[in-house]
Amino acid sequence: MTDTTVTRAQLAEAVYQEVGLSRNDSAQLVDEILEEVSQALIKGGSVKLSSFGSFQVRSKGERIGRNPKTGEEVPIKPRRVLIFRASHVLKDKINRSLLGPTKGEA
Repeated sequence: MTDTTVTRAQLAEAVYQEVGLSRNDSAQLVDEILEEVSQALIKGGSVKLSSFGSFQVRSKGERIGRNPKTGEEVPIKPRRVLIFRASHVLKDKINRSLLGPTKGEA
């Protein structure tokens, strides 16, 4: 397993290679897509990307936590958290990559 992270610049380069837009236009397109996703989530909506997965924002209420070092109880403020749920298509692709090619595949 490799320890790589896909960056915004790499996404823009992939758009440049696959679509043929200029590098500047590709970077702008990636930025606009990510901004649309961000704004939808900020507004409390969900984002569903077919064959990839869905992003949702969930509200968590206030609760009492415990400092692991001291054992002291501390309040944890209410907050919103981002949840990603992978589609079955993505999960299947990930699991197939672990198994390697099957009969009939190169």
